[in-house]
Amino acid sequence: MPSALGIWLKALRGEESLRVLGQRSGVDHAYIYRLETGVKEAPSDEVINKLLSALTPSARDAEILRFLSSHSNVDPGLAEFAWADDSVSFEEFRMLTTVVNRGARPDYAISLIRIRRFMSEDEDG
Repeated sequence: MPSALGIWLKALRGEESLRVLGQRSGVDHAYIYRLETGVKEAPSDEVINKLLSALTPSARDAEILRFLSSHSNVDPGLAEFAWADDSVSFEEFRMLTTVVNRGARPDYAISLIRIRRFMSEDEDG
């Protein structure tokens, strides 16, 4: 089952082949595949830096990838939610990872609304 890290990495890679990314990053394409499929987790900072250098994502996407590389317990559904909504900031994403959902399926959209309301109230004083 893919991990949140795997989902994020694969989304960043897009249509580029594993082999091409492997060549450009200096990371073995088979290892990238194992990261994407969730077989491997918690890559080293060196591997993440090489992948980020080759992928050149936005600052937000890079921060989330770094976060996911050291937090293997993040729900893959949250990664999919945040990828689909690029208005979700890294700080909001990080806060969403701490939300405890009671029920069958977490509703990240509702949790995000609550987080944004809390953050705006906090800023207002």
